[in-house]
Amino acid sequence: KCHGVSGSCTLRTCWRALSDFRRTGDYLRRRYDGAVQVTATQDGANFTAARQGYRRATRTDLVYFDNSPDYCVLDKAAGSLGTAGRVCSKTSKGTDGCEIMCC
Repeated sequence: KCHGVSGSCTLRTCWRALSDFRRTGDYLRRRYDGAVQVTATQDGANFTAARQGYRRATRTDLVYFDNSPDYCVLDKAAGSLGTAGRVCSKTSKGTDGCEIMCC
């Protein structure tokens, strides 16, 4: 933003702004959905695709070693109460909706 007499712009003020929260969330979800499972090489210096025939991870890919726990069932070690047997809302698109909650 410019400041000054009659718009002379003798002083400029700049600031950074966060991008749209939804856009950031959508980007992260795409990265999560495209993540590549890997295993460490024997020397521990690198990693390779966990399954033969799967694509190799690129430098910008999100990678993971272990599958996520099954949050549908009770798992005290993971701190999950599970969703099996819980009542869901047929009309909700949120976390209480049947599409998301039910397994």
